[in-house]
Amino acid sequence: MKDEFYFPSKDGNTEIHTIVWKPEGEVKAVLQMVHGMVEYIDRYDEFANYLCEQGFYVVGNDHLGHGKSVQSKSEYGYFNKKNGNACLIADMHTLRTRIAKKYPDVPYFMLGHSMGSILMRQYMQVYGNGLAGVLLLGVVAEQPQSALRVGKMLCRGLAAVKGGHHRSRLVDKMITGSFNKRFKPALTRADWVTSDAEHLEKYVNDPLCSFVFTVNAYYHMLSGLQQVSKKESAFMIPKSLPVLLAAGSDDPVGNCGKGVRKIYERYKKAGIEDVTLRLYAGDRHELLNETDRQQVYVDLYEWMKSRIW
Repeated sequence: MKDEFYFPSKDGNTEIHTIVWKPEGEVKAVLQMVHGMVEYIDRYDEFANYLCEQGFYVVGNDHLGHGKSVQSKSEYGYFNKKNGNACLIADMHTLRTRIAKKYPDVPYFMLGHSMGSILMRQYMQVYGNGLAGVLLLGVVAEQPQSALRVGKMLCRGLAAVKGGHHRSRLVDKMITGSFNKRFKPALTRADWVTSDAEHLEKYVNDPLCSFVFTVNAYYHMLSGLQQVSKKESAFMIPKSLPVLLAAGSDDPVGNCGKGVRKIYERYKKAGIEDVTLRLYAGDRHELLNETDRQQVYVDLYEWMKSRIW
């Protein structure tokens, strides 16, 4: 059964759109999904339905500036002027708290994809206790602190002159412009997203996946990446929290697996007891929309299942 509801955002102005997928029988576990930039939670419908068949209660919200959590067109790709990144994480926690009250005695997992993996890495440093496991998909490779500082300075400068809602093609190209370079000749603006032609066509023609991020949102996303890229951040994660990192070997967002492996190694060195790395040969950024997605679904389910049953 699929249902929708809204809850108040931490920003104080927005109602956050949420979808739940509930299994017909007993709820064996909960998975809360955290989507990436310039997309929305209903794109995870196929995977959510698969997990429902296995007895999972699946839930996820559209972030500020995304999907149906948007009140006007100007708000697409905009977070909050002062506390954008913190608002998104607070909304994630509000939803977790709400669902955990409904199902207090079942294992609770969380999954973050792409930008959602950055948010999730921050989240588990603060709220990791009590989770049965965290799945990080389409993991974003860490960047040098100097590069992140320059990017933030540029976003802040543009916001000061043109406002936080400004959409800078320069900033957008700096951050995402290189992703398509490895796929030549590129047939679309987003060949890096998936090698599945049908899903790629849906993505490039979807207006909710086609807007340009504001300098406000880029600033806050870079702030989040800056935080998780600090060496000490790994030591803030509960040592007993199981973590899965999964990515495509051809995903430029994770530096084709190299950046994902670095995070894996850092988590191991930090003493996290149960860390798993999975790199899918030939897959690109969206594992859940790839040609081998049915195998990915099974692998993610089996990883969760092995930690609770």
